[in-house]
Amino acid sequence: MRPQLVIVGAGPRGTGLLERIAANAPELYAGGGLDIHLVDPCPPGAGRIWRAAQSPLLWMNSHAEDVTMFTDETVRMAGPVREGPTLHEWAGLDGRTFADRQTQGGYLRMVYDRAVADLPADIAVHHHPRRALRIGGPRDGRQQVWLEGRPRPLLADAVVLALGHLDAELDHQQAELAAYARTHGLLHRPPDFTADSDLSPLRAGEPVLVRGFGLAFVDLMVLLTEGRGGRYEGEVYIPSGREPVLYVGSRRGVPYHSKIGYDWSGERLPLPRFFGPAEVDALLARRQGSLRPDGTGRGAGVDFRRDVWPLVAKELGFAHYHRLFTAHPERTAVARADFEEKYAAAETADEIQALVAAAVPDPADRLDLDALDHPLDGVRLASHEEFQDWLRDHVEADLGRRHDPRHSPDLAVFLALLSVYGQLVRLGDIGPWWHGFFSYLASGPPGPRLRQLLALSRAGVVRFMGADMTVTAADGVFRAASPTVPGFHVEARALVEARLPEPTVGRARDGLLRELHADGAAESPDGLLRVDPADGRILDGAGRPHPRRFALGPYTDSRTPGAFTRPRAGGPAFRQNDATARAALVLLREKTWRAAA
Repeated sequence: MRPQLVIVGAGPRGTGLLERIAANAPELYAGGGLDIHLVDPCPPGAGRIWRAAQSPLLWMNSHAEDVTMFTDETVRMAGPVREGPTLHEWAGLDGRTFADRQTQGGYLRMVYDRAVADLPADIAVHHHPRRALRIGGPRDGRQQVWLEGRPRPLLADAVVLALGHLDAELDHQQAELAAYARTHGLLHRPPDFTADSDLSPLRAGEPVLVRGFGLAFVDLMVLLTEGRGGRYEGEVYIPSGREPVLYVGSRRGVPYHSKIGYDWSGERLPLPRFFGPAEVDALLARRQGSLRPDGTGRGAGVDFRRDVWPLVAKELGFAHYHRLFTAHPERTAVARADFEEKYAAAETADEIQALVAAAVPDPADRLDLDALDHPLDGVRLASHEEFQDWLRDHVEADLGRRHDPRHSPDLAVFLALLSVYGQLVRLGDIGPWWHGFFSYLASGPPGPRLRQLLALSRAGVVRFMGADMTVTAADGVFRAASPTVPGFHVEARALVEARLPEPTVGRARDGLLRELHADGAAESPDGLLRVDPADGRILDGAGRPHPRRFALGPYTDSRTPGAFTRPRAGGPAFRQNDATARAALVLLREKTWRAAA
């Protein structure tokens, strides 16, 4: 029988893996034939998130010129580079356009079709529009992949899980709120992909509590306003009369920072500088030395806040000040060479702070990561209306800054965030805080969406609650409050959790992951599937990589910022796809050799 490879998940990650298989097969898998089975109920390429069957009002949050599924020379990988068009080149769009998700789905389908066409003639691809239910089989033998509605399993010599964002069972707090809603006739919408949520029960004019101020909230905002017939005339929102009133808050209490609206110019940033492969190697060695033989302990010798964050903060600061000194030297007070020499020698945050205070006169030109992460710390407003004015001013200031090249150190920090994420992938599970911080600074909404938010605020359709928003259920309603406006609260009969479910193995609604966990696959302290960072093989409780099972994606402890990336940005996901593709092809090649012998 010909070798069989099963890939569960045919969205962007599965498509990227297929592209790498096509690129590497001529070197690693010449002859012998191969059947690749793609298992996904959604269309290949687009998958669930980017499918055509969703509102055309929903946009990407990246410029079309900043989206590619193809490798270039900046990707550090063993396989060959196969260049291809960016989204804007393929779609014929202005590079600064924020394309809708349906257009991105078409681009992903093109990448999938091209990858299939590039496979050697004796490699065939079969799409199974079904859900995978479980994987069985011995470590040293063929695997069995059971599909929904199919009496016999697919037999596989190797299996790759390329699942994207997954639904999850409710955590304890969410379960309590859902139970209270059922008992008292309230509406509770748990974390979900907003395009899949049933929003029809949210009634016109009624207050709706919303927890979450990121991209899921932006989608919710769009679907409940323009999606219900409202429209914008300039910067004024004309309501349809069908909108509810959204009371939104979150831990930070402010929306994610706007996407930057200008291009990089001048010399390329010399990154990495203080957080690169050598620093990660040292951290990995320290972690490995502290682990027990079974691989548990989460590297007792490495703590993110104590050991990793200072290096990351120094890297981000270096990018910021390098750009300030090179592009805007008139706003500095010392020579760049002197500053960078002392910056490199500084060993503590206090030393760096003192150096910056002497070298950068205007506080607006200084990088304060703690203030960025806690924008409402110490802010107390006397009334709810006063806070509406405060937050509108905050958003206006952010929009102005993020579209003004005089503040190009912000773009340098963005590029450094991408560089840092590429390094952090090698450390595995570092906790959820970093991903949230990265998304808040680097993966925020398009500027026009924040302009719409301001218009909706002025129209009274969106109301801001503040930081550390709490929601309680009592007296037959949900009640929300925030210390930002002491004494103020809102009562409502509807609560929407505007965020994606946490990608944990233990609470995944996907039975395949739960079965894997029950079968011995290991999870990290934060509930992510543990994989070998070298090639994505799934680890068991003893830290042993499974010879035939691989996993890629946000539910693993080697998750990346996304399945696609900016051109010439190193593409951590592309590097992982290449490593997994090569490992799977070598495994399958050895199988054909053994069969021939």
